[in-house]
Amino acid sequence: MKHNEISILGSGLIGSLLSIYLKKRGLKVDIYEKRADNRKGNYTEEGRSINMALSDRGWKALEDLGLTDKVKPLTIPMYGRKIHDEHGKTTFIPYGKDGQAIYSISRGRFNQLLMEEAEAAGVNIHFEHKIEDVDLRNNSLLLSNPQSKSLNISSEVIIGSDGAYSALRNAMLKQVRFDYKQEYISHGYKELTIPATAEGEFALDPNALHIWPRGSFMLIALPNPDKSFTCTLFLPFEGKRVCFENIRDEKDVEGVFKTYFDDAYQIMPQLKQQYFNNPTSALINIECFPWMQQKALLIGDASHAMVPFYGQGMNCGFEDCYILDKLINKFGTNAWELVFAKFQKVRKPDTDAICQLAMENFEEMKNSVSDPKFQIRKKIEAKLHSLYPHDWIPLYTMVTFSDIPYSEAYAQGKLQESIMDKVMSNPLITQNWDKLDYEDIIDQLDKAKAV
Repeated sequence: MKHNEISILGSGLIGSLLSIYLKKRGLKVDIYEKRADNRKGNYTEEGRSINMALSDRGWKALEDLGLTDKVKPLTIPMYGRKIHDEHGKTTFIPYGKDGQAIYSISRGRFNQLLMEEAEAAGVNIHFEHKIEDVDLRNNSLLLSNPQSKSLNISSEVIIGSDGAYSALRNAMLKQVRFDYKQEYISHGYKELTIPATAEGEFALDPNALHIWPRGSFMLIALPNPDKSFTCTLFLPFEGKRVCFENIRDEKDVEGVFKTYFDDAYQIMPQLKQQYFNNPTSALINIECFPWMQQKALLIGDASHAMVPFYGQGMNCGFEDCYILDKLINKFGTNAWELVFAKFQKVRKPDTDAICQLAMENFEEMKNSVSDPKFQIRKKIEAKLHSLYPHDWIPLYTMVTFSDIPYSEAYAQGKLQESIMDKVMSNPLITQNWDKLDYEDIIDQLDKAKAV
């Protein structure tokens, strides 16, 4: 039986980044990945979003490892949401202050870069190694690969960064007093493409995240370096109105897009072919606890998979790696059970909070953003933030452009939401929003905090 110091399950974004952190601590790290090495051909991964939105928490971990300069050229900044109404008119809503942006990046290319960096640091990545079983009593793995029937590996430490359908978590499910909850939402998603124009340019503004909100469903688009946009169509799986179940042929596709997303339809020449060729994928939210069993730990989506509507899944996973590394630095590499216990204690309230925020933001994206009152609400919050930058920080800013713990951002956001609800209840708010008594709003917030 082979003996490893650290075995990481999954070579995705989180597993690859974590392996670099651990290698820099002088540890011997092996990664086991069930898929083939995707760097040897075109990167395709069924059921996974093609584009990610990299924001401050993710950048913080990359900067910590000295990877910022290598990642930046792969990204395109998006400074706000561009809302498309049903007549093709657009409205731009900034994400934060001038210059603040989230960054569109291809999952595949990003993953390749992190794997290359991991291997350059001395990490061993074993592709086409499927985890058949995990023995938590002996901290050992049973694997299979195309070359041999089975492989037994013992490991001092096992870390499961193997996503929402984690093999390590499945092993933990068999243990006593392991809480587990999974929830599929009613909507699924399908990836589509807006190609570059005939002149080789972007067909839409490349520095915005485009949203076509339509109440119970929506389309979004993120820019790519090749001047295309990756679109994601979010629809209910079934229902009486627009849903995946009711789109059966090319005529149905054309009818839905011409009716609800006509400006997008005009620049999607491969729409019908892509619609039926590309898979329809489900969206899942997963919560579990504890994340550890002795010297085995769940991290990233394996412990807290979330729906993608706050753009924080990858950023949260990268922050997991950052926080875990700082605990290893504090307690050392001979106290794994203490490190893991501290990690899950400090991190669980924050991941619960961002999972909840991601679910709530779905409603905002597909419904509220098209409401003129929502746009005024955002302007009032931006004005409050500019006048009182330390007293009023918009929830989106706390989550996306800071490292304030998610649980603190959630609590503060709920207080601010209750006060803004009162402000927006004024029947003349659309005419008088710029003449409000902003100091009084801050006083209300201070009183609410005191209570």
